[in-house]
Amino acid sequence: MSTFALRGTFCTMNTKTDFFALLQLRTETYLTWRRRRLRIKREKQKAKNPIIDWLEAFIWAAGVVLLINQYIFQAYQIPSGSMIDTLLISDRIFVNKLVYGPELLPGIAKVSSPIEPKRLEVIIFENPSYLSRGPAFDIAQRILYMLTLSLVDIDRDENGQPRAHFLIKRAVGMGGDTLKTIRGDLFFRFPGETAWTSEEDYKSSLGNDYHISRLMAQSEYTALLAAARKDGFADIGLPAFEADMVAAVDAATIRYPDYIAYEAARLEVLRSAFPQDQRYSEMLSRHTQGWYVPEGRLFPMGDNRDNSRDARYFGPVKYKKVLGHAMFIYWPLNRMGKIR
Repeated sequence: MSTFALRGTFCTMNTKTDFFALLQLRTETYLTWRRRRLRIKREKQKAKNPIIDWLEAFIWAAGVVLLINQYIFQAYQIPSGSMIDTLLISDRIFVNKLVYGPELLPGIAKVSSPIEPKRLEVIIFENPSYLSRGPAFDIAQRILYMLTLSLVDIDRDENGQPRAHFLIKRAVGMGGDTLKTIRGDLFFRFPGETAWTSEEDYKSSLGNDYHISRLMAQSEYTALLAAARKDGFADIGLPAFEADMVAAVDAATIRYPDYIAYEAARLEVLRSAFPQDQRYSEMLSRHTQGWYVPEGRLFPMGDNRDNSRDARYFGPVKYKKVLGHAMFIYWPLNRMGKIR
């Protein structure tokens, strides 16, 4: 019994010794292989041309920047004053491109997202009025724009100004809404309602403090509407009323006229002169009855209402054309902060 026990103990000890010896051997083999691999890698690095080494590092960094800009966050520069005072010209911002579904490639195949744009969010979207120079140019321009964090934009017009491929506005109206402006002030008729709600009253009810900038004073509307009526009579070859002739003189001094109000007043004259012509009635109804926003679309407008080309001119925008949600101003430093 004792001999058997001693033999069992000896066998156990021998097994343990073999295990640790094998473990030591494997560890030494791995460490030797690893040192050899690192030495070979260092020798290759020394032998590599420094220019090639620099190019590899640049390509790797550029790839990371492109991936982040294409699918997660992208840097944009504000080109115009349509969103003053929320965003100023030359502000640099980050846009969340993941939230509404990124594009697989620039301008190609947008990924669907369960999250839809919300009312009053500041969004960036494809300009419906943009005339493309071709897919190859669009992709090259967007890659260069992303790689340089919005510093280089090769998509410029004949005057050297950036062409507006993308627009940044506030999603004011949503599917089912009807919107109209009266002397530049915005009014909503929400789905299922018959009464109109002013934008100021709606903002107050939500506690939202985004600022609406107006460049045209209410006192200037007298001259503007008089000029519109005068031009309407001129279109049909008739002289305008004397009061409008006198008041219209001051319209030339208005720097940022409300073209929507002007066009409505001019069309009113034409419709009155030609009531049988349905064209004028149809064009005027857009101003009197408002813009209807179909489901799956939104109505973006600039906060600087008298200097913004937005949905009032090109109509509601499809959700799939919305590329991202403007999140953060990162430059200049004194304006750094969240976009509201």
